[in-house]
Amino acid sequence: KDEQIGFHKGAVSTLAKERQELIKMITIVDQLLQAHLNALKELGVDLEKEAKQAKEEGLSGKLRK
Repeated sequence: KDEQIGFHKGAVSTLAKERQELIKMITIVDQLLQAHLNALKELGVDLEKEAKQAKEEGLSGKLRK
């Protein structure tokens, strides 16, 4: 029983550390994504228009099949 408790405590500790690292990675990726989106917006790219257009093209492409 003590061995199982130790095993599970170790797993929880390891997984908690892994979770923290994933949160760090997601934060960095989100910051980079925001920086690129802001740069595109400053360059005059209408992101909402492009997203709508891409969605429509995706739907029309699927409907043609």
